[in-house]
Amino acid sequence: MAADLTAPAPGIRARQDTAEAARTNSGVWTALARIASTSIILIALFAAAILIVVPAATGSKTYTVLTNSMAPKFPPGTFMVMKPVAFENIQHGDVITFQLHSGRPEVETHRVVGFSATQQGEKTLLTRGDNNGANDPDPVRAIQVQGEMFYAVPYVGFVANALGNSDRNTWTIIAAVALIGYGTITVYKSVRKGRAGNRTAEAQA
Repeated sequence: MAADLTAPAPGIRARQDTAEAARTNSGVWTALARIASTSIILIALFAAAILIVVPAATGSKTYTVLTNSMAPKFPPGTFMVMKPVAFENIQHGDVITFQLHSGRPEVETHRVVGFSATQQGEKTLLTRGDNNGANDPDPVRAIQVQGEMFYAVPYVGFVANALGNSDRNTWTIIAAVALIGYGTITVYKSVRKGRAGNRTAEAQA
């Protein structure tokens, strides 16, 4: 009976199986590294966008919730971006940031629950914290309004507050660049490692 000359020898077959397994493992790790690196880059870009780019592009102001007055929807540490709004466009249910006293730095972020007017006929807003049982004691005048809520991000405000307004943009940019650089380097290394693994597997075959 003639021998099967087309079948690989046991040693050759083992090397082929090893090479194939190496190529498979290399491909899996390369794919995982790319996914992780891409995720890091996207997170960095998202953070830079919500903390710097969007507020700057829209002329918005940023604030951090410090109390439980707007809980549970906006707990302490919530980062809030307040966009400019015309006083006459403010509606019932809008969340606004306003000065407690005109011209002073102290502000509050509460929801509009009604409208009123001064004795001189000037329109004012009635506000209340979502977690409060009563309206704020003083109506809000147009000159006090700092903005209407554009969007809010939970817990990011703790970090923003720790950095301070002047340092926040600088540190956010540094962190974003660092993360993007790290992600890019990781992708590059994973691609090189994958190619090296494939060459090794082919050589072993």
